[in-house]
This record gives sequence, C-alpha cells and structure tokens, in this order.
Amino acid sequence: MESKLLPDSTPGLIPATFTPFLDSGEVDLETIPAMVDQLISRGVAGIYVNGTTGEGPSLTTPERKRLTEAFVAAAAGRIPVIVQVGHNSLGEARDLAAHAQAAGANAVSATPPGYFRAESVEALTEVVAEIAAGAPDLPFFYYHIPAFGGVALDMTSFAEAAVGRVPNFRGIKFSSPNLHEFDRCRRAANGQLEVYFGVDEMLLAGLAMGVQSAVGSTYNFAPELYLELIEAFKMGDIAKARDLQSQSVDMIHILVSSCGRAGLKAAMTLSGIPCGRHRLPISDPTQQQLATMEQQLNDAGFLRWIRR
Repeated sequence: MESKLLPDSTPGLIPATFTPFLDSGEVDLETIPAMVDQLISRGVAGIYVNGTTGEGPSLTTPERKRLTEAFVAAAAGRIPVIVQVGHNSLGEARDLAAHAQAAGANAVSATPPGYFRAESVEALTEVVAEIAAGAPDLPFFYYHIPAFGGVALDMTSFAEAAVGRVPNFRGIKFSSPNLHEFDRCRRAANGQLEVYFGVDEMLLAGLAMGVQSAVGSTYNFAPELYLELIEAFKMGDIAKARDLQSQSVDMIHILVSSCGRAGLKAAMTLSGIPCGRHRLPISDPTQQQLATMEQQLNDAGFLRWIRR
C-alpha cells in the first residue's frame, strides 16, 4: 500500500465542494479560486469535487471536466483534490477518470451506476475496476452512498474483493449512518485502506469509531465548528464535543427545514462565496425561505460559524 492521501495523525475535513452557477444556469468558473482560497484559509485538508454536494450527477461531462480543471488550478497543489467521476455510463466514468488524472487531480472517486445497479459484490468490483483503470496512476475511492446510489452491498466484502482486483483501489467514501459497517470497513485489508466518513451530523460518533478524515457539505461553510469538535474529542472533552455536534445537528436542521437541500448552498453564499442557483431537479429557494433561514440561524447563534 502506497502512502496515504491524508495522514493518519490528524483527522482532516474534506469539503464536498459546491458548484457555483450564474443566473443563466451556466457554471460559474470565476468564483472557484475565491472559494478554494477561503476553504484553505479555514483549515480544510482537501476538497471533493463533482460529488452530491456539487450536483455532479446533474452536470454534463464537459461541465464536469471544466470544473475539475478549475478546482485543480485553484488548489495549486496546496491541498489534495479528489474528483468524483461516477456516471451511469461506465465509458463516460472512465473518460472522466482519465481526464481527472490528466488535469492533475490527486485522486478519483466514483458512485456506482444507479439505473442498472450492481447486484453482487463481484459485479460492483468489476464496475470499479473499469472506472479506476481510466486513472491508473491515481488512488481510487469508491463512493458508498446507498440512499442516492441505491447499491447497499456489504462494503467489507467489497473492499476486500477490490483490494485484490483493482490495483489503485485506496478506500471508500462512506456516506452511510451504519457505523458498525463503517468499523468493519475501517478494519478491512489489515486496516490499510482510507475510509472517509460522510455523515456530518454523526462526526463525533464516527470519531469514536475510528474516523480519521471526513467528507461533507457543511465543512464548506462551518469548518471551525467541526475542527473544534475534533480537538475537543482529542483532548477528551466529550461534553464540549457533544455540544458542538448538537450545534451541527441543529444548524443542518434549520438549513434543510427552511429551504430543503438548497439550504446548504445558500449557507455557502452566506459565508461570502456566492454560489448562485441550482440545477434542476433541485429547486431554488424563495426569498422568503432564505430570509427565514438566515433569521433562524441568527437567532440560534449559528451565523458565527458561517460568517468568519
């Protein structure tokens, strides 16, 4: 096993970046350098591009390629860039992986096809082998998100199969609340894989189960909350860590209950990085919804995490 993308010594936050759009609905590439600079200044360990948060499945292949190039250029080697390349067409996914490697990304990741779904560990392993072969020089991370991808196979069995079949398989982005399964994944392959946790509301529980690094939406606009949580956990101050996690849970509840999924992107705009509208089928929030969200965040004291 080659050296890990992120070190084991310090749990790191990897924001799953938003895709900014212009009012016309086109991708806004000019906002990306300021977005990346702000994330780096706020202490993140890497970025995850074109994932669920970035509306990757709703983008065209050319758009995804332009975004990859823009984020890699903006990062300029300061932090690792992981590019999500999953697609219902394995040929498109492999092409996106090859492009990410050529563009200078540090790793690739992929959701499984979600229309015709892999029905066995063996089939999923072959799917991953096909995609990962497009970027043979980069680490590959499978993106386990059964709530969206619809594939809920045993990840430990898959991880062990993938290690023997896919030369550049490095680990899993584990976006499921099943911590017992996460623990088994973490210990698969003699503990040599990198398993990134993807449930922001459960980071504290994940840390207790051995999480080293985490990928999430809210790490874009409130990383200090989670960095303080991680530090409190490391220092053994569980009461403080629990309070910070509760703040995270309540903050996310406000965002989603007021604006739906669009509340997450709206919070990034509140942080000073205008991200614009959404790509259908995600609906843009109304001005009233945005005003309600901001007022509730202010009343609860959560704007201090977002506006830094």
